Amino acid sequence: MAQVLVVADDLTGANATGVLLKKNGFVTYTVLEAAHGSDPQLADCECLVVPTESRAIEPQEAYERVRDALLALKGEGVKLYAKRIDSTLRGNLGRETDAFLDVLGPDYVAVCVPCFPSSGRVLVGGYLLVNGVPLQKTEVAKDPKNPITTSSAKQLYLAQSRYPLETIHLDDIAKGIDSLAARMGQAVKNGARILVCDSVTMEDMETIVDALLRAGIRFIPVDPGVFTATAAKRVLPRRRVTGPGKVLMAIGSVNGVARAQVKALLGGLDVGHTYLEIGEVLESPRRREAEICRAVDALLAAAEDHEYLAVIGSGIDPARRVPFEPYLERDRCTVEDLSQIINDAMAQVALRALRGNREFRAIYSTGGDISAAINRQMGTAGLRLLDEVVPLAGYGELLGGEFSGMKFISKGGMVGDEQAMVTCARYLREKI
Repeated sequence: MAQVLVVADDLTGANATGVLLKKNGFVTYTVLEAAHGSDPQLADCECLVVPTESRAIEPQEAYERVRDALLALKGEGVKLYAKRIDSTLRGNLGRETDAFLDVLGPDYVAVCVPCFPSSGRVLVGGYLLVNGVPLQKTEVAKDPKNPITTSSAKQLYLAQSRYPLETIHLDDIAKGIDSLAARMGQAVKNGARILVCDSVTMEDMETIVDALLRAGIRFIPVDPGVFTATAAKRVLPRRRVTGPGKVLMAIGSVNGVARAQVKALLGGLDVGHTYLEIGEVLESPRRREAEICRAVDALLAAAEDHEYLAVIGSGIDPARRVPFEPYLERDRCTVEDLSQIINDAMAQVALRALRGNREFRAIYSTGGDISAAINRQMGTAGLRLLDEVVPLAGYGELLGGEFSGMKFISKGGMVGDEQAMVTCARYLREKI
């Protein structure tokens, strides 16, 4: 029995949401009709997506199709119900949301978060922007089947739904999980059955999910897919990962670009990770060896349950960054000397982790010095270059040495947008 049930208004949207769930590690199927949801071939299904092809039909018929799909598929085993809507708010989002609320009953609240950051869709002040342009000023608004006359998600709902609604804005989200939980709890207490939430980033959506869970609200994600996938990661238990095909990531850069990318990586993928404490690495050879061993042990333990493993230099967090000056004076060395010690320690962690678990099939490294140190210690003779994943991030295979043939990506620390590490990690995982 599926634990996540998504009803989409068309097949393309159904598959787009299904892919997001699959990328988060869940076994996902799309069925063309609700009647096929109980097919024995779907016995391993964790996430089930069914399209109703209801975007461009009359509102009442759209309501009935969604209602009938839910009645056919709902069950005690479903932990999350979700309504997939168009990323530009076309179609019968109000009536289809009403169908969910009618079927699932008064304990549920629909939470509409029409945000898809990687596609330039964000909701700010209740208004949907597409690549920075208000929805009603885009070409989408001229759709002959589903014309759009307003950029306001609230106004679209008020015109289509019979349920009371409240809006949650960025200021509410910025106050944090506890404050947002109280805000949404009060809105529900006041009678709201639909919450329309601003959202610009993945972090905003994670905060919204965490606040809903903190408030104990039984919610239905209504969105183009990203919010649903975010909720599924929080609601479904983590699956134990077995079999070969793991990706090891060594992240040594400490600049702001890398920091944003690490935040997106840890928020977007299920990454088993540990921080290499740079203070311990620089303190003494004995403390360095102990820290390397600790980090390796942490990675190998996490490899039991994760596809992605990462060792991250603790300096990525400005509050944990270690000043070099005391070590420069104590050891009468240069900054380059200290950097080399750190790079070699990071490389040792990677090398020992690879030796300790032969299920690793790919390695990602950020920072030219880190990448060079890792390949030097692995005895790599050369690199077979095959592709560019994002600008200045090369993909290929290692040649020679202990891990010849292993897939790799090396990326500059200042390269790419905040999703660059996520893109590279997923690329490697798909290749192996």
